[in-house]
Amino acid sequence: MYRIFFAAAVGITAAACNGTKAPENISLNRAVETLDSMYSHYGVEDCSLLRENYPSDVDYRATYLASDAPDAPNAFSYLWPFSGSLSAVRAIYSATGDTAWLGVIDEKVLPGLECYRDLNRTPAAFASYINTAPASDRFYDDNVWLGIDFAELYQASGRKKYLDEAVEIWKFIESGTDSILGGGIYWCEQKKHSKNTCSNAPGTVYAVRLYEATGDSVYLQSAKELYDWTRENLQDPEDKLYFDNVNLEGNISKAKFAYNSGQMLEAAALLYKATGDSAYLAQAQEIAASAFPYFFNGGTAVDEQGEFPLLNSGNIWFTTIMMRGFMELYLIDGNPEYMNAFDRNLNYAWNSMRDPETGLFSEDWSGKTHKDRKWLLTQNAMAEMYATIVGISK
Repeated sequence: MYRIFFAAAVGITAAACNGTKAPENISLNRAVETLDSMYSHYGVEDCSLLRENYPSDVDYRATYLASDAPDAPNAFSYLWPFSGSLSAVRAIYSATGDTAWLGVIDEKVLPGLECYRDLNRTPAAFASYINTAPASDRFYDDNVWLGIDFAELYQASGRKKYLDEAVEIWKFIESGTDSILGGGIYWCEQKKHSKNTCSNAPGTVYAVRLYEATGDSVYLQSAKELYDWTRENLQDPEDKLYFDNVNLEGNISKAKFAYNSGQMLEAAALLYKATGDSAYLAQAQEIAASAFPYFFNGGTAVDEQGEFPLLNSGNIWFTTIMMRGFMELYLIDGNPEYMNAFDRNLNYAWNSMRDPETGLFSEDWSGKTHKDRKWLLTQNAMAEMYATIVGISK
């Protein structure tokens, strides 16, 4: 049911996405089926935009808009959850090399993304809500995630238009830096109250990806500076994980989220690959060794191999971004421990977290709690995780 809908929804032929032989890798099958379920339940007829939640609430109200925007019903998703569809399809393309998925990006994802592009403020960037609504805030981290996807799409496909997009977004990210607190990228253009790990850690990853794509050492220098700034200002010296942000008075918000440490893990791994400096690899392994028990602390489950630790419940997308870092480290040192734990969690999640009627996921890895309303970003994140694990799963 889902694949039939998906082929129609994205406007490409059934032969391209439905009539081909089904992939044999179970994780790839699950990635595609999850994406199909997402489009089936969050898609908008005759439109490339998506709903924020399922079931959709017509009175759902924006909370991510500019402070002076009217409090009005929010018919479509914010940029952040929508951008997850780009990440998910990019991950499936990277796993398969099937150019039909580039057709999905070009014909379905990018037309929707264009609805968030803001050309009224400079540098141009993507706003947090659609451009036909009152002006909304522009977040540096929202744009960083897009820039990473475009850079990685270029690396995988060689299509220059993706690199052009990545380079253009970087101009906006650069505009969010200054010398206050010694450097670093702000979180939000309209609310320059703090500099956050969620903009600086992926900003480092983004800069390295641009360096890999272009060979321009300016990007590598930016990556090193952002990495050093984040490590100096936001790393917990005790466990080597990362705090959330520092405000302009120098006060640190000490919450620790999976994606923050995960992106510094990925940044360190990528800098090691780019420079050959073994200090970066040691730092990546140090973060991984601490993050694993901290974020795989949601109890235990049992599979055919025995008992294994469950991921912490909560924001699934945070976990997905963390997984990117563990995967990058695995590609360097080949240590299977961490990625095997992700694989076992994902196998368990297919039956514990997923509603078999809708194909949509909740947020509790143990499967003990299931929310009636399910968030768009959760579905995109799960599709990305299944696609990412393809290389090591069976």
